[in-house]
Amino acid sequence: MRSKSETQTQTQSNTNTNISDASSTMDPILLLLRIVPFSFLRPPKLRLKLPTLTLPSPMTVYALVLLTYFLVVSGFVYDVIVEPPGIGSIQDHATGAVRPVVFMSGRVNGQYIIEGLSSGFMFVLGGLGIVLLDLALDRNRAKSVKVSYASAGVSSIFIAYVMSMLFIRIKIPAYLR
Repeated sequence: MRSKSETQTQTQSNTNTNISDASSTMDPILLLLRIVPFSFLRPPKLRLKLPTLTLPSPMTVYALVLLTYFLVVSGFVYDVIVEPPGIGSIQDHATGAVRPVVFMSGRVNGQYIIEGLSSGFMFVLGGLGIVLLDLALDRNRAKSVKVSYASAGVSSIFIAYVMSMLFIRIKIPAYLR
């Protein structure tokens, strides 16, 4: 078994051999390009300060999350890629007049822009109703404020549910009948 000093000596000699092998096998032009510029050029001494970033307020984060949720559920990516019209039109068979149509009836995989935005708004309204119900459970609020939050939350959820079901029945005429 080798002693500690012999092992250290052998390790140092192996390291020196590896360094000299690397510099001897390197292209001489590359070696000159690596050494010569730094013989007369010196990097500047910069006194840069790191920028201080402040965290956004919780309401700002909540607003950004809610906006992102609205864009995702309203089909914003679909609208950008496919570029559907804002609203459609259909010709009335009896009168021959052209009337606007908001929902692309019968096509589950397609939508007009207004259809997506209105459906997304209903989903966000339901989500805000849940948030209002959560705020109504706060013990530090007055009873009248809690009742106001609870009634606004329940009505928001109810309106969002009824309108979403109406949208689905317009979109898919034979749904749940």
